[in-house]
Amino acid sequence: MGHKYDLQHERVKHLDLSQFSMVESGTTVADTVNKLRAEHHNCALVTQNGKLVGIFTDRDVLHKVVLSPDVWDKPVDTVMTTDPFTVTEEDAAEKALVQMNEQRFRNVPVLDAKGNVVGNLTHYALIKFYADQFPEAVYNLPPNPNQISDSRVGG
Repeated sequence: MGHKYDLQHERVKHLDLSQFSMVESGTTVADTVNKLRAEHHNCALVTQNGKLVGIFTDRDVLHKVVLSPDVWDKPVDTVMTTDPFTVTEEDAAEKALVQMNEQRFRNVPVLDAKGNVVGNLTHYALIKFYADQFPEAVYNLPPNPNQISDSRVGG
């Protein structure tokens, strides 16, 4: 069984979905950006009454906020992406990866069967999944595989 099989059978809910911040609709852009910085995330999922209404990412900051200082005091709803592409926690990781690559998404909100936010799927989560599957091959590689030491270390 190979990598493709692993992705086809691994459910999204088993991946690391923790890389996101959550804000309520109506939160100012400034407060949203400050929350992203404080929590070291690049994505905020915007909810209203517990349901996802949009996504605001670092790309939105670069394309819609940086050169528009008047936006800082407006609600994040004015610059977020509404009705974002989502996957369910029961979807195969392969489905999510295909959509992420085709649409060039770096963040995909994950919802449960009732439409509640469960998390955010990133490429990092998929890479970590593979790294955990093959730890000897991934974690034991030197930073530069072609590097040769001039002297013995620790001798």
